[in-house]
Amino acid sequence: MSPPSDSTPVEISRGRSLPRNPTREIVIGSLTIGNGHPIAPQSMCATRTRDVEATSGQIQQLVDAGASVVRIAVDSKRDAEAVEKIAGEVEANICADLQENYKLASNLAPHLAKIRYNPGHLYHHEPEKPWQDKVRYIAEMATKGDCALRIGVNCGSVDPAKSSAFDKGDSVAPMVASALEHSEFLDSIGFTRYCVSLKDSDPNKVVEANLRFSAQKPEVPIHLGVTEAGLPPDGIIKTRVAFEQLISRGIGDTIRVSLTVPNERKAEEIVAAHEILEDIYSGRVRSVVHYQDSGINVISCPSCSRVENSAFVELAEKVKELTLNLGEHDITVAVMGCRVNGPGETDDADLGLWCAPSFVNLKRGTEKIGAFPYDEILEKLEEELDRLITAQKTV
Repeated sequence: MSPPSDSTPVEISRGRSLPRNPTREIVIGSLTIGNGHPIAPQSMCATRTRDVEATSGQIQQLVDAGASVVRIAVDSKRDAEAVEKIAGEVEANICADLQENYKLASNLAPHLAKIRYNPGHLYHHEPEKPWQDKVRYIAEMATKGDCALRIGVNCGSVDPAKSSAFDKGDSVAPMVASALEHSEFLDSIGFTRYCVSLKDSDPNKVVEANLRFSAQKPEVPIHLGVTEAGLPPDGIIKTRVAFEQLISRGIGDTIRVSLTVPNERKAEEIVAAHEILEDIYSGRVRSVVHYQDSGINVISCPSCSRVENSAFVELAEKVKELTLNLGEHDITVAVMGCRVNGPGETDDADLGLWCAPSFVNLKRGTEKIGAFPYDEILEKLEEELDRLITAQKTV
């Protein structure tokens, strides 16, 4: 169903006029993006998708806060069945975050405004089948269901075939190559109702990836975001850095501020998105030109329906507190809330924690240290931090 008229994004006309990339126009339910249309904020539900009442309530909460699109995770047939009920209960432009099972697109498309798929997750299901066949199927279902697509490329889950084709130190190139490959394939089969996102937890890499992609495909609408931006206010600052640099160059058609917050505070993402947009359009640029690339850096994913224990958010807050006095040390700690993004998206951190229902996996880079109960993990993390700091001092 379409959202009420008061949830439609309003162009901020005060202050200076900003350039906009001449992207093509695409329709996402009642929303139109690209071709100079207003930049549309969106968010993602943190409720269990199969909990129809809770998810419908959170969608409405986000729409009331000013979300133009609301994304929900779909990991199973039960989730897909719930989507049909949810779509009948709320007036919103709903986007399904399609994970490994691409065939669920047939169940979802008739009830949605948009489907988001991750090129790096396509190889999990039916690995023997070419990714082109899977994308063709998704596009066919989207056409039949009258919905748009998003190609969602994430730093921690890039297609291994793309990652291996570039130098290990360049994480931006595989992301851009994957986004280009998929957008060019969709174009080749005549499906152009799509947008692209290239996300990283480092705002500088987000800027670089989107600049590279947009230089080669300026006609493709872009969804902007800093994935795993973390807890506010740091998560808002990281996101602001990327948005100010990209939107001021005409890049960006939809945006999301991804914050690690409890369910009841999800609307803060939309509030922050509107505030950043208003500042940019009013000429109030608050961020530094280049985000810090030294010192302690805690990244954490936004709470969503794939989080298997709500204690994840509290753990991220405690990790932030634990590291407050380590600012002079160049250490990255990643705190992830689920098995989908946790394993891969902690690989690049010095220390990574990804949370299961009753324990937390602790990693040192790509090496797994062990799995520990929630009430023991901080002590283990502190031990590893001490080892890292001692090692840095002896270099």
